[in-house]
Amino acid sequence: MLINGQPADHIPVSDRGLQYGDGLFETLAVIDSRPRLWERHMARLSRGEGVLGLPISDKRQLRQEADRLCTGCERGVLKLIITRGSGGRGYRPPEQAAPRRILSLHDWPDYPQSWYRQGMRLRLCETRWGHNPQLAGIKHLNRLEQVMARQEWRDPGIAEGIMLDLEDRVISATQGNLFLVDDNGLHTPDLSRAGISGVIRDLVIESAGDLDMTVGIDEITLERVQQADALFVTNSILGLCPVAALEGWAYAPERVPESLRQTLEERMRELP
Repeated sequence: MLINGQPADHIPVSDRGLQYGDGLFETLAVIDSRPRLWERHMARLSRGEGVLGLPISDKRQLRQEADRLCTGCERGVLKLIITRGSGGRGYRPPEQAAPRRILSLHDWPDYPQSWYRQGMRLRLCETRWGHNPQLAGIKHLNRLEQVMARQEWRDPGIAEGIMLDLEDRVISATQGNLFLVDDNGLHTPDLSRAGISGVIRDLVIESAGDLDMTVGIDEITLERVQQADALFVTNSILGLCPVAALEGWAYAPERVPESLRQTLEERMRELP
């Protein structure tokens, strides 16, 4: 772990990331010592810094620290956290923020290969996404809705949970974005009021466009989810993974276009 570029494993209790969740994070796949899709993660980080009014971080410095930490890692997960740094009591940020950089490297999760062949099992979560258009899309540190949703089940046979918003619209999985497949193409929930705009979500939309597939960014109801031919979940570590079942509804993983899977995998390997 590196904190502000130095090996360390603790931060001051005055850090505003700890006190208020005042900060951002990114989770990147590391393959052969290289953080994947770095430029896209950094673009989202910069958007978040702009929303929160944080100083824009030095991306060259972050990359140097990431490369230093990831050297020799064949396959792993890099977590990058930017907090506003330390400050006094109260919500008002300090006039001169001194952001803190926290980079940590973790083992690659042991995802069953059967998920990719046969699909994952999902459940519906009772915990809802709240509406906050100002924060929607960015990856800020306040993730209590997802923490609460994820503690709703302990069945190892259920890989993920689907979360709705306060008006019963489908938003996302607890740790990823959701896509539907039907005769009209691909559809993914509108995230203008809630949710995280995932790096792989954006890449799927772009890849589908390259393949002349229609992609709708819609308000999606549970009825539409039930009627879909196929579902898949995406995130930076999972990639694209099809769904076999959600509650009592069954889906056909083979209906996820193979050309889309292949194009996405190629772009994930090739893009900086």
